Amino acid sequence: MKNLKIYFLAFLSMAIFSCDDAIDITQPGRFNADAAYQSVEDLQLGLLGAYNELDITDMITFASTFTDEISIGFDNGGQGLGDGRYGYILNSTSGAPGAIWVDQYDAINASTRLIEAAQEITPDASEQAEYNNILGQAYAIRAWAHFVLFTYYTVDYTDDNGLCVPAVDYVPDVDATPGRNTVAEVVNLINNDLSSAANLLDGDNSDITFMNTDFVTAVQARLAAYRQDYATAATLAKSLSDKYPLADKTQYFNMYEDTDNTEVIFKLERSVGDSYDGQATGGGGWAGALYAFVNATLSGSPYFEMGRALYNQFDANDIRLERNIDPSSVIDPNYASNPNFRNDDILVIRKYPGSDGQPLMNDLKVFRSSEMVLIEAEAAAAQGDLAAAASFIKEIRDARLGENTPMMNFSNAEQAFGAILDERRLEFCFEGHRYLDLKRLGERANRRIDRDALDCDINNSCAGSSEYPAFDNTNAYKFTLPIPEVERNANAVIREQQNPGY
Repeated sequence: MKNLKIYFLAFLSMAIFSCDDAIDITQPGRFNADAAYQSVEDLQLGLLGAYNELDITDMITFASTFTDEISIGFDNGGQGLGDGRYGYILNSTSGAPGAIWVDQYDAINASTRLIEAAQEITPDASEQAEYNNILGQAYAIRAWAHFVLFTYYTVDYTDDNGLCVPAVDYVPDVDATPGRNTVAEVVNLINNDLSSAANLLDGDNSDITFMNTDFVTAVQARLAAYRQDYATAATLAKSLSDKYPLADKTQYFNMYEDTDNTEVIFKLERSVGDSYDGQATGGGGWAGALYAFVNATLSGSPYFEMGRALYNQFDANDIRLERNIDPSSVIDPNYASNPNFRNDDILVIRKYPGSDGQPLMNDLKVFRSSEMVLIEAEAAAAQGDLAAAASFIKEIRDARLGENTPMMNFSNAEQAFGAILDERRLEFCFEGHRYLDLKRLGERANRRIDRDALDCDINNSCAGSSEYPAFDNTNAYKFTLPIPEVERNANAVIREQQNPGY
């Protein structure tokens, strides 16, 4: 049974929730931190409010529609078409750049206010452990939000001198205009906050819906992999893959029913009655509602379906196929020659079937041990140990197919990276990884956006089409989000620091 977390209290909503951009934070008539937080109990309520700022549905839907995870469903009424996501249209006024930016700076605002307010409270001896744990989670939230911003708005993760995002570890004045910090400065803030979190957290990692020391390690492992610090990434990832075994086929299936957490390191809980209990919008909602209106079946009005090229990559015995495709789907093996294929080949997505009696509502898995194994594979490939890279991929495939799968043989690193990226495509489909995976691994893996030709018929939406410019190079500028217009309008400094190409 899930724990129903109560996030919204009137005084907290006035005290800690931010407005529309990174710098428009304090508004007249709102309580300041001293008034809102006067006890450890208040800090705990504020922490729940900060958690409520965390959501990844905008990232999930953007990755799905902008890359190659979905096709336009038979019941589509224009979703994904009006804003151009499915046709690779991306600019500073697009929905995703603004939503991801605002969501993360809201979380930074809430956690920073909590951190600053905590300095004014002296806990009793009996409260010290709880106080430390609250503060540790606040640092972890701020680190995570900065990390998300780093991944989407940084051109080159390894260029320490490149522009990143404003590093905000303070509550700025309402008229502040922070510019973009360097990659090194933002990474330093993330690492410092993660270190502070690790030193304060109590070491109890039993509740995977709250940030704990294993969450800290997982962020550090992913950051190290993105930065291509593979010695660090491999060590950190191994510490978690040793601790969290891969799910077997039954456990994997049930993980997305929210009844098994075997390999889950951290997830965002979604419960009936919370602020995300509703149709998915720019402000969050049921993850399954990113793909269907009613439920995850053929009769549930699916407006997005699984992309045919993605479907074709799955082995028939792969539990990930069974998990991601609803049995009510209509599968036409001759779809490529069927002039009516859009009505005769319907691949209904059921990654998020629902839980607690609510269709389409499921917890959002942020870190799983399978990612750690694939980080180990990536590190091995980067370090020239191609046999080890193959063994890590086999470990994943053995678990997902429930059998002893063949060992791959790679003759060079490009082949290994290609297999790793192919496996990540299957393992993390509809979980928000694909866009960033193509950005950072596509060139080394010789992989790019991959849509079936028939899924390109909508608006001629594939690379090299007559309507849209060629978009098959994963090093293209659109694999870094633009600084959103909402921030540029409010901040004259950052207005002059837009990412290349926009």
